[in-house]
Amino acid sequence: MTIGIDIRVLMDAQYSGVGEYTYNLVQAILAEDKVNDYVLFYNSAHDVSARLPKFDYPNVRLIGKTIPNKLLNYGLFKIANQPKLDKWLGVNLDVFLMPHLNFIAWPNAKNILTVHDLSFLRYQEFFSMRKNFWHRAINSKKLIKDAGQIVAISESTKRDIMELAGVDEDKIKVIYSGVAPMFKLLTQNDSTLIQVKNKYQLPDRFILSLGNIEPRKNLVGLIEGYNKLRQDYAELSDVALVLAGGDGWKVKGVYRAAKSSPYTKDIKFLNYIEAEEKPAIYSLAGVLAFPSFYEGFGFPPLEAMACGTPVVASFASSIPEVVGEAGILIDPYDTAQISEALAQVLLDKNLADRLSQAGLIRAKNFNWQTTAKQYLEIFNK
Repeated sequence: MTIGIDIRVLMDAQYSGVGEYTYNLVQAILAEDKVNDYVLFYNSAHDVSARLPKFDYPNVRLIGKTIPNKLLNYGLFKIANQPKLDKWLGVNLDVFLMPHLNFIAWPNAKNILTVHDLSFLRYQEFFSMRKNFWHRAINSKKLIKDAGQIVAISESTKRDIMELAGVDEDKIKVIYSGVAPMFKLLTQNDSTLIQVKNKYQLPDRFILSLGNIEPRKNLVGLIEGYNKLRQDYAELSDVALVLAGGDGWKVKGVYRAAKSSPYTKDIKFLNYIEAEEKPAIYSLAGVLAFPSFYEGFGFPPLEAMACGTPVVASFASSIPEVVGEAGILIDPYDTAQISEALAQVLLDKNLADRLSQAGLIRAKNFNWQTTAKQYLEIFNK
């Protein structure tokens, strides 16, 4: 077979969750499948050769186009429904995978679409006007219905696809994501721990939040929970709050909450963290706080568990599917619960050790090789 994969999301200079998912998925599929031929499609009006991933396999071709994205997406794909991707690329595709919602003129092939979440349909208030306009323009419901096969990355996302997009259950297959091998338990004398700690001037004890700064992540609630933690537990006066992640949208409320906190000097923003630095950040933290209102999957809790870091996360949407009983699950709307759960982990070493061990075991259930094999089963069907 000749299998096409849309890798346009990998043109971003910094990968978010979807970019990391796509990169790891494609690498895993190509490492697993030496039989089929692959055509990886990307588009950028700028020179992206320096950051284009190197998929160095003999059965892989990268085909790039240089049309400005606004012209391609709105003028051609949306209005004209042209060019059909297979004709444009000059290849006969048997299967085409879109690992993310995007503008497309579907090729004449068996089409598969991966849906990560439908937060933009369920919680429009969490998004900026620009983001909401983009999601309306892409006409996600039609895109989902037009795909031949849907992959949902969690049972929660599957339920949302059925409810919000009106898709039959038989058309949807749930395939869980993996966790990259670099997320693992590090020894205390690992040199990267010292390097990362010094680079970011991290305190000895801190609560970590990792992810883009946006309303859906409930960072204002986390800051309020941290304020209560500091007020109620004098013995935790040396514990800082570290928020790692690039700015998304509607970020002003988060920065206002941090600035107005009585403990503002102990709230530290790190901005975007390079992937190779994340295992050390997780390992240095006393606990990962992930009180998100909604997630299609939720990589940070899984990555933290793979590093042996205790996790406090919300019981919303897909997060319990990832964390299971290996972390403490809280109501994201209850800042007192957030505070209490964090205090339990930070004050009870036995509890923290139990969560660490449970997380290491839980994380082994998620690996990219298994994910790739399940995609290959769909390709073969």
